[in-house]
Amino acid sequence: MKKVIIISTILFSFLFIQCTKTNKKDDSIPKSKMEKLLANYADVKLESDLTILSENQKKMLPLLFEAAQLVDELYWVQTCLKQNEIRESIKDEDVLKYFSINYGPWDRLGGMESFVEGVGKRYDGANFYPIDMSYQEFDEFSDLDKYSLYTLIRRNELGGLLTISYHEAYHDILVKIAKLMNEAAALSDDKGLKKYLELRANALLTDKYYMSNIAWMEMKDNLIDFIVGPIEDAEDRLYYTKTSYQSMILIKDKQSSKDLEKYSLLLDYLQKNLPVEEKYKAEMPGELSDIMVYDVIYCSGYWNTGGKKIAITLPIDGLVQLKVGSRKLQFKNVLEAKFNKILKPISELLIDEDQINHVKSKAFFENTMFYEVGSALGCKKTINNKGTVRDALKENYNIIEECKNDILSLYFVTKLYDMGEMNGDDLMDNYVTYMADVFRSVRFGISNDQGVANMIRFYYFEEAGAFSRNKKTGKYKIDFEKMKEAMLNLSEEILVIQGDGNYEAAKNLINEKGFIRDELLDDLYRIQKERIPKDVVFIQGLEETGL
Repeated sequence: MKKVIIISTILFSFLFIQCTKTNKKDDSIPKSKMEKLLANYADVKLESDLTILSENQKKMLPLLFEAAQLVDELYWVQTCLKQNEIRESIKDEDVLKYFSINYGPWDRLGGMESFVEGVGKRYDGANFYPIDMSYQEFDEFSDLDKYSLYTLIRRNELGGLLTISYHEAYHDILVKIAKLMNEAAALSDDKGLKKYLELRANALLTDKYYMSNIAWMEMKDNLIDFIVGPIEDAEDRLYYTKTSYQSMILIKDKQSSKDLEKYSLLLDYLQKNLPVEEKYKAEMPGELSDIMVYDVIYCSGYWNTGGKKIAITLPIDGLVQLKVGSRKLQFKNVLEAKFNKILKPISELLIDEDQINHVKSKAFFENTMFYEVGSALGCKKTINNKGTVRDALKENYNIIEECKNDILSLYFVTKLYDMGEMNGDDLMDNYVTYMADVFRSVRFGISNDQGVANMIRFYYFEEAGAFSRNKKTGKYKIDFEKMKEAMLNLSEEILVIQGDGNYEAAKNLINEKGFIRDELLDDLYRIQKERIPKDVVFIQGLEETGL
């Protein structure tokens, strides 16, 4: 499939290098604090080859784009209660742009610190709970719907707590989104996509997503995909329970997806061969599990904030995963953009010259793909009747789950090379690229779960001697055998913590290694000085597609 990917990177990163070489003054180098914050993002125009679509499919896209834009409205309401008031107070265009990128006045790549004058610390409960609600008050609230992924907690007329379902609270906007989805479904040439869009539209109006998730997993031949709903719970930093609205419009790369079919068939084998005792790997992935490759052409809501997704595993619902499996989605155009504009420059700065040739986009793609495979395997339920792993590990769950996915990606790649299922390149490519990607990821700091997970594996590898740092050059070199041994040990440790539902062990691991030490801070500062972006911001919209 012919791909058209146009990437417009923030201009200063190139001009800075030119200025250094020629000693000429360049006014484009960021000077103000806000210019430096904006420079953390490289512009990426979202495009794909749409000539493969039928006329009806092309007619569907405007409807889906409009629906996705409405999802943005829902997310703004959930994440920034006083958005209009704050927006109107901002007079500086750069601040206003950064406000839009972050969906609010808190820097998502900078520890959620406020960058708007007069705005204080972000409330951990976002707009899901009353800001004056105490932990005791929540605990004593008897309505079990308070634990639902799809309810808001509000105060009643007497000042007590009450729950309001999402489909009631956001009814007017959800009706509009559902109408657009049904209109798109009527145009669909693919029966599976038509069924899914209709069921998903109804799910938005009822908060019952199970059947639409099953329909989405059964859908195999569609070229267009529209993932929408309240899905991830990371925005709720109070109880990590309430989900946020988000959406993506995707175009499937059918050939690349077909090339990965063999790995889907190996999921059972990989689960059975996890480096842990049998009791921790008894759960088998569902029979519909697969891996697919897409171009992202529009992104809204939570998925459009801060660090952008390069891959994801859905549905998140553990019951759906146990029944029919999960789908690992790779976002090819976003992966390529991040490799070229972020990972490659970081590698040239921090990876030893003898190993820099092992940092490759193919390895980055493979490592990312098996990260998503890791999210589908392992334990969803504890082995000792403590319930689900999520419930047992509580607020530590997301971090430990990220650790598991990260480390198992390297385990799976290693296993498949040993089996002869991956060939043509050096396994060293995956190991060195994996190490380089740690530096890309740790730049997000510890303000999110992925950031804390990155620190845990970094210091675990360091303590195991899996890499060394040249003090003169400041560059890192991996020890393949020690890294492999550390990978196996950390994989087992994480899987056992999850299977046992060991809350204390999870907490201790996070407390011991989930922070950034001084030497690494110095290296991150070196990256910052080179004006290498931390992430990307999407240039997107129907007009960008050429339709």
